[in-house]
Amino acid sequence: MKIAFHGAARTVTGSKHLITLKNGKKILLDCGMFQGMGKETDSLNRDFGFDPTEVTYMVLSHAHIDHTGLIPRLVKQGFRGPIYCTHATRDLAEILLLDSAEIQEDDIKFSNKKRAKEGAPYLQPLYTVDDAKFAINFLKPVNFNNWITIDPDIQVMFTDAGHIVGAACIHLRITEYGKTQQITFSGDIGRYNDAILKSPAVFPQADYILMESTYGSTLHADAAPADDELLRYIHETCVQKGGKLIIPAFSVGRTQELLYTLNKAQLAGKLPKVDIFVDSPLSTEATAVTKAHPEVFNRQVSDLLKKDNDPFDFPGLRYVKSVDESKNLNFRKEPCVIISASGMAEAGRVKHHIANNIDEQRNTILIVGYCEPESLGGRLMRGAKEVSIYGTRFEVRAEVGVIRSMSAHGDYEDLSQWLACQNPRDIKKLFLVHGEYDVQQIFKKWLFKKGFLDIEIPDRHYEIGLT
Repeated sequence: MKIAFHGAARTVTGSKHLITLKNGKKILLDCGMFQGMGKETDSLNRDFGFDPTEVTYMVLSHAHIDHTGLIPRLVKQGFRGPIYCTHATRDLAEILLLDSAEIQEDDIKFSNKKRAKEGAPYLQPLYTVDDAKFAINFLKPVNFNNWITIDPDIQVMFTDAGHIVGAACIHLRITEYGKTQQITFSGDIGRYNDAILKSPAVFPQADYILMESTYGSTLHADAAPADDELLRYIHETCVQKGGKLIIPAFSVGRTQELLYTLNKAQLAGKLPKVDIFVDSPLSTEATAVTKAHPEVFNRQVSDLLKKDNDPFDFPGLRYVKSVDESKNLNFRKEPCVIISASGMAEAGRVKHHIANNIDEQRNTILIVGYCEPESLGGRLMRGAKEVSIYGTRFEVRAEVGVIRSMSAHGDYEDLSQWLACQNPRDIKKLFLVHGEYDVQQIFKKWLFKKGFLDIEIPDRHYEIGLT
């Protein structure tokens, strides 16, 4: 048995890991899109590093585009096997993949207009809306915490990862020549005591572990101050300065956490009377999916549902639907909060809102999640004085704020707690994936102290045999 790492290897995007059995069957763990990798992004997404027609099964950890975004391309290039995932992941993946396809089609049209003027050949999108619709048919939802047999030699089980709605850790039991071994893939590990979701679950002893390491060198601040920080930015920007607070937020996970936090503040009488807009059709759909899966909520949210039938809604909240409504926000003079996708500010309506508000000191751009260093959000986080948006240079006059503790990824203590159910002596090898290389090296030293002695940090397309 071998495993190859074709994405999220020494970076935090493009998750793809391919297991090849001795009998030739192949299991793909995730099929994510690379995001925020600069000029290299498109070429990375066009070359899998393996033949899609040779993949037998795919198992999906969760719906984020950096884990699902190339599924339609995988199918378009010949994959025809089942894709196992949880029920909520299936529901979220449908809306996310259709949205991804629409963005690509629009972006390609824009690019091809410029290329036509330059006499350059036309480009094709990675996939179309029709490709995405076809690929969704291959998603096969299953329940948490049940071993299911997908092949005479392969069993799979999902346990709660606590990252976003439906997110799961994947556990594979693979039997070769009478010997059964368990491979565990963490997917993205959430935080213990998350505001909305259940904590990551314990899982059976594994032989090999593929573990995310996004915040392997970071200790998040407590969650409570994040609520206070959000209210502080609203008060300082909207009430004191009369400006707009622009919050790039992932449609799935971060937007719902923000709405839940604001709802709690409103119930407690702490939320200033300011209009709050969710300007992302995808976020609206994702919030509806979240509401449809209360089985993933933690006890705190479940208790709140007994007295508040919608913990993601409150007076003053408005959902923006049409493009014209979104554009009208740019002409609005009154202070407001605009929550819009994408979280890294690389695409979607938030990019336009940033372009229209970045040059006024009274406004604030508030980053509330991880941003790839080369993304627009990442450059703003690093203190860029000038940024390029849609080919135009903008001076950064608006305040740029960061709330680091509002992350769906666990910090090194959360990651260590996830591993606490394992006996380090029984782990043959632990692979660190989904992390920046310098962070992974720090986390590797931390894990050594915890007793995990055989730790590897694979590079892209690295392949290794598993004994």
